[in-house]
Amino acid sequence: MSERVNLGKELPHIYQSVLEVDRLAEAAALEAGWTAGFTHLVKLRASQINQCAFCLRMHARDALAAGEAPDRLAVLPAWRETAYFTSKERAGLALTEVITLVASDQIPDAVYAEAAKALNTREIASIEWLAVVINMWNRVAISCRTPVHP
Repeated sequence: MSERVNLGKELPHIYQSVLEVDRLAEAAALEAGWTAGFTHLVKLRASQINQCAFCLRMHARDALAAGEAPDRLAVLPAWRETAYFTSKERAGLALTEVITLVASDQIPDAVYAEAAKALNTREIASIEWLAVVINMWNRVAISCRTPVHP
């Protein structure tokens, strides 16, 4: 791989602003009642779709450290096929996926309507912010080709 510009080092004030938005989104999610472990699963799911190795490794480790069960991590790519996730978590994961894939079909009304049945406005807003922020981080890590070594 060719070496890329490190966005955090080249323009650290912007990087620090993204860190602050990340911190705020995480705090809002916790205040809305999402568990720390689940917030990392949300980040992990978007990172799986975006194929961001750096964020995959980081959020898998963070989810486990926050008490998430290894089985939930293992089945995350096929969460719809399992009984591991609550109706609220399923709504959150569905929103995360459509936000991550926004270029494909925007955010379909049907997905949003299903989420609105299971989630209150604070839960929706906090999951959407988590998804927006992790998608930004995925793009930072992928653009910089942040190395991922064993």
